[in-house]
Amino acid sequence: MSMEDKRVGFALTGSFCTFARALEALEQVAGRYREVTPILSERSASTDSRFGAAAGFRAKIESICGRPAVDTVAGAEPIGPKKLLDVLVICPCTGNTLAKLAAGIADSSVTMAAKSHLRNGRPVVLAVSTNDGLAGAAKNIGALLDKKHIYFVPFGQDDPVGKPTSLVADLSRVPETIEAALRGEQLQPVLSVRH
Repeated sequence: MSMEDKRVGFALTGSFCTFARALEALEQVAGRYREVTPILSERSASTDSRFGAAAGFRAKIESICGRPAVDTVAGAEPIGPKKLLDVLVICPCTGNTLAKLAAGIADSSVTMAAKSHLRNGRPVVLAVSTNDGLAGAAKNIGALLDKKHIYFVPFGQDDPVGKPTSLVADLSRVPETIEAALRGEQLQPVLSVRH
């Protein structure tokens, strides 16, 4: 199977301030792979924020992917048993989602997609976006860095002075991180100096 024939799941969780850049990353991914399945956390599927209306984001995501979004636990559960994906990307991946993944909790569409997908030993790519990455979420990032089949989009501090514990992935590197993960490699360096 060629690289462009790999089936990608692209999941968004509720870091609403990151959605515009996540959509740019999704467009890059959809331009490289024939089949991209959008997955929305329940919060990202239903919450209007100052960054835009949930329905508008859904419409854009579904238009880019050319298919309806998975947005329930029941909809995400078959991903593993039916081997629907070759790689799953969670972009953005919030501190809440990091904590659930580190603890093995699968109570949302996105965490169920990850749990179901991981049962097949296939890669999950995380694009961190959390204000407490160097605080409360740090232990979860550490635990996931050590977990088999988990790969990180290179990340760094987005505002060291104004938000000294905040970490954000370099979303321009999502496509190359996917390719590395499909080869079983973590893209290096993981810690990005600038975005």
